[in-house]
Amino acid sequence: MAQRLAGRRIAFLATHGVEQIELTAPLQAVKESGAEVHLVSLEPGEIQGFNHYDKGDTFKVDCVVSQVNAADYDGLVLPGGVANPDTLRGDPAAVRFVKDFVENDKPVAAICHGPWLLVEADAVKGRTLTSWPTLKTDIRNAGGDWVDRNVVVDQKLVTSRKPDDLPAFCSKIVDLFANAISNRGVDQTVEGSFPASDPPSWAATTATGSSASGLQPPG
Repeated sequence: MAQRLAGRRIAFLATHGVEQIELTAPLQAVKESGAEVHLVSLEPGEIQGFNHYDKGDTFKVDCVVSQVNAADYDGLVLPGGVANPDTLRGDPAAVRFVKDFVENDKPVAAICHGPWLLVEADAVKGRTLTSWPTLKTDIRNAGGDWVDRNVVVDQKLVTSRKPDDLPAFCSKIVDLFANAISNRGVDQTVEGSFPASDPPSWAATTATGSSASGLQPPG
């Protein structure tokens, strides 16, 4: 696969209860396109993946969400599973992280129950999106237009319903991130004369031995 995301950094926000395939398949897709990926979670250590109701593998956390910012990344992926986004949407730092991506017009991808975080971040009003069907009332109550399609792209937001949609979802997120990053690059040329900012907050975390998300289960 062409390295369309070479030199870019993508965050995957997840915690215990994440639907494993909804984490690993998109992660593989963006890595194969050249991106650096970080698994961002609520606490350091590892998170427990699930294959529906059964425990799957555990995955090493790269960064704690309270210690990173949307400015550190070029895109965000929100995997599903029921417990994962339900826990995350109760954490102010996680909600703030998602909200910052939306407010800064950075691309976000969410699948299955992942859009719960978009609802909590007040990011669906006036947008068209899809999700696991049981979220449609929440999305509509939050001002979004819910549709039953395998993948929906609304500006810099891409959403899908379930694991069966992963081939379409993974293809669209690579397109979304590549196009959004390419367009943003035009704006960044104007900013080139400004002084460099302080080192991003993730640097201290990765320097202490995080996995930078090879997302390999511990051996």
